[in-house]
Amino acid sequence: MLTALPPETHHPELEAFLERARHRLAVEAPAGLHLDSVPDHGDHRFSPGLLAELPAAPSKPAAVLIALIDRPDGPTVLLTHRSSALRNHSGQIAFPGGRIDPDDGSALAAAMREAEEEVGLSASLISPIGYLDLYLTGSGYRIAPVVALADPGMVLHLNPAEVDSVFECPLAFLMDPANHIAESREWRGAMRQYYAIPWQGHYIWGVTAGIIHTLYERIYG
Repeated sequence: MLTALPPETHHPELEAFLERARHRLAVEAPAGLHLDSVPDHGDHRFSPGLLAELPAAPSKPAAVLIALIDRPDGPTVLLTHRSSALRNHSGQIAFPGGRIDPDDGSALAAAMREAEEEVGLSASLISPIGYLDLYLTGSGYRIAPVVALADPGMVLHLNPAEVDSVFECPLAFLMDPANHIAESREWRGAMRQYYAIPWQGHYIWGVTAGIIHTLYERIYG
């Protein structure tokens, strides 16, 4: 269970977001994280045919960190460019995160561990806000997104085996549904639909864009 954030003074945009988030995000990890039921949110919402193609294997619980940073010009969200040397999803934009290991104990612990391993963001600099809805990917991962505040004074140290670079995108841009563009492409012989959120040369798409859209729906829908 997550504990309440201490009262602080934030940028007005961030404070408005936090006021909604405190009431609309969950304090417990999604109940279906370790089950094989189909959650409401995921890649299958845009391409229902994916459900029939999910691997016939046990669920793969994972967690990602949606780190919000309180900047003078407005809050931002930390995103990574996955290493071009990775076998899967190389070069794509993602949140820090990955599989939940047996030793993690919770989705929150996994998200913070992965953030420290990938970009050097210490757990001591993270203040959790709440859990977003479970998100099912086309490859069978069941992702628990953790929304949190990250200390603006953080100094990151990237793991080149996992991350090529990081950037911060304005939260206001990501939470504007006009920037969520429905696109499609052929994959495994069928047309698949997904969201894309291009920003200043960064092409945010697929699972990451889907989670961002889910966050928008949860906070403002």
